[in-house]
Amino acid sequence: MINFKLPTVSLSMALILTLAASKSLASEVLQPFQNYMLDYDSKVDPVLQSKLEALDSELRQKYGMTPAQTAVGVFDLKHLRLAMIHPDREEYAASVAKLGILLAYFQLHPEATNLNSETRHELGLMVKASSNEMAAKFSRELGLRQIQQVLNSYHFYDTNHGGGIWVGKHYGQGGERIGDPIADNSHAVTVRQLLRFYVLLEQNKLVSQEASKTMIEIFASPDIPHDNIKFVKALAERKVEIIRKWGTWENWFHDSAVITGPDRHYILVALTNHPKGDYYLVDLAKSVDDLLAATAVPQGSGR
Repeated sequence: MINFKLPTVSLSMALILTLAASKSLASEVLQPFQNYMLDYDSKVDPVLQSKLEALDSELRQKYGMTPAQTAVGVFDLKHLRLAMIHPDREEYAASVAKLGILLAYFQLHPEATNLNSETRHELGLMVKASSNEMAAKFSRELGLRQIQQVLNSYHFYDTNHGGGIWVGKHYGQGGERIGDPIADNSHAVTVRQLLRFYVLLEQNKLVSQEASKTMIEIFASPDIPHDNIKFVKALAERKVEIIRKWGTWENWFHDSAVITGPDRHYILVALTNHPKGDYYLVDLAKSVDDLLAATAVPQGSGR
């Protein structure tokens, strides 16, 4: 009879191997989201798409809105499910395009991950409180053409696909104006490009990992209160965290956000051009949050 002597493994070595395996598994779980690319060929999830279309139709009927007056997008970051309505139809952005100024600031200031408290606060006022004064301060410092060059470098604006994110005027001021090539808007956005912006931000792929994390911190800016309107108003009583950029001008009422709560993590973008747009946004955010909170999808994973 032959006796085989099995090698012994120390407890410390076993722990190291276990931790390494856990880290490897976590990396594999995160990998699908980190590699996800939202582009013009991205497929929508049929179930989520159908539900979003039904919800949009119901709310438009409720508020007397036509299909030309709403554009919506949802991206479920946990399960990589996409749904969009009129994703490439450009709309006047109002203040939503201020997020383009934030991106350009970090792209053109590589050292900006070590911001002083004053600059960090002023950038927070621009994106969270939507200060025109701060937006104009930074856009004048950076230059409108330079800001748009940064946006174009990420393909956030594409003349072959309906336009996108455009910053062509200093907020709250006259003077220099560069209209976008598609619709001559001074500020413009599309649902798809706003979704892409937040996806890349969540993947830490805007400028650098450190810059993306700092931008997320500026969106959050806990020292600056949210404006209690639109998506924030809708979800005020729910246990969720929201980073967002909203915009309002005349009959344009928009909101865009990353929303995180128990068992859900998603991007919601909605652009409206109707006097009842804010009512639509509140009802939409409640219904989409109900939908994402109630949906359990076994496959896939988010951040």
